[in-house]
Parts: sequence; C-alpha cells; structure tokens
Amino acid sequence: MKKRIFMLAAVSVAFILSACGGQNRPQWQQGEDNEAKVSAAVSATSADYDRDEESLDLNDPSNAVAHEDPDEEKILLPAPLKNRSEQILRRTGYIVSYNKDLKIPNWVAWHLTADRLEGPGKRKGVAFHPDVEVEGEKVDTYDYQRSGYDRGHMCPAGDNKFSQLAMEESFLMSNICPQIPNLNRGDWNEMEIQCRNWAKEYGDIYIVCGPIFFRQKHQTIGQHKVTVPEAFFKCVLCLSGGKPWAVGFIYRNTEGNHPKSYYVNSVDEVERVTGMDFFHGLDKKVQDKVERERVLP
Repeated sequence: MKKRIFMLAAVSVAFILSACGGQNRPQWQQGEDNEAKVSAAVSATSADYDRDEESLDLNDPSNAVAHEDPDEEKILLPAPLKNRSEQILRRTGYIVSYNKDLKIPNWVAWHLTADRLEGPGKRKGVAFHPDVEVEGEKVDTYDYQRSGYDRGHMCPAGDNKFSQLAMEESFLMSNICPQIPNLNRGDWNEMEIQCRNWAKEYGDIYIVCGPIFFRQKHQTIGQHKVTVPEAFFKCVLCLSGGKPWAVGFIYRNTEGNHPKSYYVNSVDEVERVTGMDFFHGLDKKVQDKVERERVLP
C-alpha cells in the first residue's frame, strides 16, 4: 500500500467529531456485565498460539509528515462511538479518539509499516507534554507524579522512529493512559515488540488499542482527575502475505507475567467487551472471517 508523504511546517490539523448521547448508559460503564466479559476474555487462550512552537526545517526528512490514505483510514479507524465523548485528532504517526470526560483516549489507531521502525526520530530528550488541541482540561505529566502509575503509551515511541515530529507527538498526553508499571514495562511492552516483528515480517499491519472500563466508579489520579482504566485492549489486522488475519488481546491493568497466549482473543470478543466496531471498513465477508478467528501466522 502506498503512503503519501507531505512536508508540513506545523502539527497536523485536528478534526473534531462529537458523539451524541443515547438513552442507555454508555457500554463502557455497564459494570458487572463488562467485568464478567473481561474476566472471560482475558483468560481465553488459543491452542495453536505459541508465538512468542518552533518552525520546522522543511529540508529535514525527520520532519516528514505521513498521512493515511483515505481508503486506508476506512479500514483502520473504528466506527464512530456512541454514548461517550469523542474528539478525533490526526497526528503524524497515529490517529486518536480522545475522551475529554475521562481525559484519556478512547482508542488510538495507526498503520505500522516496516519502514516506520527506522529513521531519524530520537527519543532522547523528548518529554511528555500536554496536548493543546484537546477539548476541556489539558492533562500534564504532573498528574502522574507519585500516583503509582506509569505514563503508558498507546501508540509507542518505538513505532515512530521515521520522523522526529512523529516521535515527539507520541509523547502527547492524549496518547497516554495510566498503566501499572509492571504491565507497561512487561507484557504490554512485549506485545509492542511482537507487533514490530509482524510489521517487519509482513511489511505492514493495522493496530488499534485503548482502555477498557467495567466499573461504574473509576479511580482517578492527579489534579485533572485522569481516569485509570481497569484493562486495555489491542487489535491487530494484517492484509499482507496472501491470507488476511486478525487477533485481539485484553490485558487487565494489574501486575502479572504471562505468555502472550494468556491475553489472546478474537477481535469479535474484544468488540463485545469494548462496545466498539473495529476495522469496519473491510469487505464484510473478510471482516466477519478474520474477526471471529484467532488465526496467527
């Protein structure tokens, strides 16, 4: 698939979508039902899964801005959300659905290609910083201090080495969720590495991840009351290599050290837990097939 690369002198334009409320409680607040679904999903295993505001120099390739093709966005982005706040923000390396009420993303999605894993983007010296384009209060890094939670990337810095601007935008607080340190630095990080290996093997994959809530009352941290998720999801789709496949993962926001198979789910199962519709721009027959299976290469 071809990417279109543009040279820009400013941060990507933000598009705002507002979701209208419904008569029922938001699905992410439906307490015990969702907790039961998460409990069942997070323990599901697959028998056949054993794989382990300065101006920019326009002549500097590290400032290249990559935008998804509109047709690719139809595949990548989840369907518009209902019964919860949603603001769509397009960044150099990812797209985020931000929730101003929870002060964290609903989801973050990106098309990871092998060439995005190398380049001039350097993490050293890049600090977490507020996203001035989000609606409502602006979360800052101090909200996480002494909270007991890491600043957990949804789209990881390691997926944004192709551009210094992309690397810096990965540290926007709109791309961050409170994560237990053991999860962020352990099993979650291992899955990020696995996704990079898939991108190298197949050339490209589509990734969507974000928080899961199943309690009616949520813990918050910091002055801005950042909401702490009870779990996280990640869905991966590959359309390269001849045979399309997809897989979902659910991680409780707790300490633990488990093999990847412990977290494996079908995308359909993740959709039931989150109330979201992933990869809905796919051909319907392809979508139905790949989302009900846990088939991995």
